[in-house]
Amino acid sequence: MTYAIVVIVYVLILLGISVYKSRSVKSADDFIVAGRNVPVYMLVATLVCTWIGSGSLFGTSGLTFRTGLSELWFSAGAWIGILVIYFIAARVRRIAQYTLTDLLEKRYSQAAKILGTITIIIAYMVIAGYQFKGGGRFIAILSDGSISPETGMLMAAILIIGFTMLAGMVSIVSIDIFNGTLMLLAMIVAFPFAIAAHGGLDAVITTIQTVKPSHLSVTGGHDFFWVVGITLPTFLLLMSESSMYQKFSSSKDEKSARQAVLGMFFGVVLVEVLMMSIALVGFAIYADDPRFFMADGSVNRAMAEEIILRIGYEQLPVVVGSLLLAAGAAIIISTGNTFLMVTSTNVTRDIFQAFFYKNATSKQIIWLQRACIVGIGVLAYLMMSQFETILEMALISYTMIGASLAPALLAAFFWKRVTRAGGVASIAAGMLTVIGITVLNSIFKDSDHAVQVLWTSFPMDTDYIALPAVTASIVTLVFVSLMTPKPDDSEWQPFMGEVVD
Repeated sequence: MTYAIVVIVYVLILLGISVYKSRSVKSADDFIVAGRNVPVYMLVATLVCTWIGSGSLFGTSGLTFRTGLSELWFSAGAWIGILVIYFIAARVRRIAQYTLTDLLEKRYSQAAKILGTITIIIAYMVIAGYQFKGGGRFIAILSDGSISPETGMLMAAILIIGFTMLAGMVSIVSIDIFNGTLMLLAMIVAFPFAIAAHGGLDAVITTIQTVKPSHLSVTGGHDFFWVVGITLPTFLLLMSESSMYQKFSSSKDEKSARQAVLGMFFGVVLVEVLMMSIALVGFAIYADDPRFFMADGSVNRAMAEEIILRIGYEQLPVVVGSLLLAAGAAIIISTGNTFLMVTSTNVTRDIFQAFFYKNATSKQIIWLQRACIVGIGVLAYLMMSQFETILEMALISYTMIGASLAPALLAAFFWKRVTRAGGVASIAAGMLTVIGITVLNSIFKDSDHAVQVLWTSFPMDTDYIALPAVTASIVTLVFVSLMTPKPDDSEWQPFMGEVVD
């Protein structure tokens, strides 16, 4: 009961902040990019909260339970991406568009913007949806099973949709300063208590060495292709994370955008290393618990994804456990808000405003976007039945965004020779490859044996889905660009001009 009270009180505090901030929303700029006046410390907090979502709380934790220390390759892809983003954050703020697809249109064409919008809508609905799914599991654990994960998922969806509708980006950046602080504090405090719950660090290491020594290896017994396959999705997603670009446009100026990226790097690294460490300790704690393993001895992937929340609910002192569970609620709500916000912005601006309501007033745009938030939230909720684990959903959605948009986006900032046709073709190639693999996996998922399609076995392990998708996107980008006329200088100069600190 204590856990539930703490979480409910925290959520009510966040709700109160959102209601209060909703009164300050006077224009579309306020709703979409928080008036372009977000200070560095708030931008750092909201950027960290953007990345640390259910994909980390559940997906990263489950992968750690299954593979051990080698999970860090999955997280490291994002860390590398953040460092690359540092060099373009100021340019993004200078161009000052609303969305990533605005950047694609400015560098390539309206066709690139439309393809990018379709990609983001599909992938971000999946990401928003697995916040609902994670929220359902969270509520089921918090209620000790009296609320089913399915009912919990509906409750989480309603809560997240409501939060996002209230004040848009103003609300998100306002509550994320609390969410980010709580998230970091909870992980720091919970880690030593989790170790103590298993009898100390020596006991943890001894158990892991006895049960699964490969969990203490940096590769976990996997080959090079697994390492590349598991690193690419997070790297590519980070490079083409539309919500980050939208938040860069919310910053006060170019210098603030770059400073916020450095803060994000240190915050994300610290939180993800702590999450991985807690989940690894959890493997030692639950190494002989039948709930976490299948009859054949393999890991129950869905159950493994709950490891951090299970530790908080079952292993830690009440005060520490309550803190960790409140952080879990913060993670789910903040990320769900962000991805619903970004998706609705793309639908509102790139579809309705571009083609149907060109002369809409600022107030009409706000209400149109609120309606889109509800519609997208409902669709995201309905999509959840198509996937079994949050990590599977994360890998597919990350790759959908990353393979489709990252090569074209990076080329816009770093390769003068890329052409409009090359960018458009690259986006299409990445998107269609991921969709094709996902469809074939769905068709053959119940097959008794692997089915060969174009020299590839299906169903394909989603750990490797990024390899063919990014290859198709990059090869298409380079080939089509080299086969078409060079772009005019005016096309690439806004993306490569010098930035003054």
